[in-house]
Amino acid sequence: MTSALHPARVVSGLGDAATDGHAPAAHALHVLDLDPRTYARALDCVHCGLCLPACPTYTETGLEADSPRGRIMLMKGMADGQIEASDSVLEHLDLCLDCRACETACPSGVVYHELIEETRARLNTARPKGFTDRVVEAMFLHVFTHPLRLKLALLPARLLQKFGLWRGITESRLSRSLPPQLDKMQTMLPNRGPMWEKPLDEFYPAQAPDGVRKARVAFLAGCVGSVLFQHVNRMTIRLLQHAGCDVIVPRSQVCCGAIHHHAGRVDDAMNFARLNIDALTPKDGPVDFVVNNISGCGAMLKDYAHLLRDDPAYGPRAAAFTQKTRDISQMLVELKPAMPQHALDRTVTYHDACHLAHGQKVTAAPRELLSWIKGLKVVPLRESDMCCGAAGTYNLTQPAMARDLAERKVHHIEATGTRVCVTGNVGCAMQIQSEADRLGVELHVAHPVALLHEAYFGEAG
Repeated sequence: MTSALHPARVVSGLGDAATDGHAPAAHALHVLDLDPRTYARALDCVHCGLCLPACPTYTETGLEADSPRGRIMLMKGMADGQIEASDSVLEHLDLCLDCRACETACPSGVVYHELIEETRARLNTARPKGFTDRVVEAMFLHVFTHPLRLKLALLPARLLQKFGLWRGITESRLSRSLPPQLDKMQTMLPNRGPMWEKPLDEFYPAQAPDGVRKARVAFLAGCVGSVLFQHVNRMTIRLLQHAGCDVIVPRSQVCCGAIHHHAGRVDDAMNFARLNIDALTPKDGPVDFVVNNISGCGAMLKDYAHLLRDDPAYGPRAAAFTQKTRDISQMLVELKPAMPQHALDRTVTYHDACHLAHGQKVTAAPRELLSWIKGLKVVPLRESDMCCGAAGTYNLTQPAMARDLAERKVHHIEATGTRVCVTGNVGCAMQIQSEADRLGVELHVAHPVALLHEAYFGEAG
């Protein structure tokens, strides 16, 4: 067994090279080291199996290799030189959503995401990629993460929507002939939104009814969020102002780094983290909190301390940054503003976004916000904290499993009898909405902020 005191080794390919006490293997095409601290995560697993029913892919396939426990054994086996990174092994690892539900279920406190993310990063350069995979990856890394580029890329689609032609194209035979990844991408575009969303101002002053200023906060607008869900950003800022916050929205902020990190581009993710720490916690204008309304981004922001732990210049700053980071639901609950007065006589259900419930351990705050709204009835959702299949860009890289999980989620929502699903992540919103539309289920997916904004100001988002 490889000691946690020594770098573990990931063996990919066939070879006859032996490594530190391991039995000789075939000729190694790729031998990569795991950080010993990461390898120790595998040793924390006691193989109890409590993670199995929490894992979406195991729930769907029933295969041990598609469970957290099974994947840990695969990764540890590669690290110990006992198995190679065959196509089959990579398929089981790639099928993982990194939803972190296993971390919530684990009695031993295994930090699974650190193990799966570093393993994927180490294997990234050795992985063969087809043309479609390269196109999708280029979209992820070089378009989605840059709001201006994304706006330009979406202009043709927005024009077609404006003239009522988009639905006909997306339902045409030509569209159905697209590779699954690209077909999924075009179906997820929301059917509403302006042609060209204006950027947010850089400063919004507190506007509490009692005139009391409670905090100065920096707001992360998000990449996809600032293009497709800017109306939610504006509502978020207005709620913060109403709660007594000065809000800054630095133009120098960048992508949170989650897409690059999950794609194995760790160095790029670290660079984004450094830029955001500089932008969102400026030395010339200290902030009390860093707020976001996208759970995937929020989980990444809270992971900056781990990501930059070995950076002597940014490590301490990243730790402080993480302590200041709040999801909008956490922030509003902490601020305790006066209760909203407009009643919303409707029934909704709530879906726990994975990176809010499991990544950030935030489940009570969004429900508390909804409880503030007079007349609003929240119906419990079966498997509310099981992944809907969005998982960042997973629904584009693994469209078949993502669709199966989305169907499961939509059917559970349909069983509640409600026509509104509330969730705190734009990825979940696009995934659930697009799949409900595909299945012909009448459903509107809304952010908690949208309902709270209406309850406070009487204006629908």
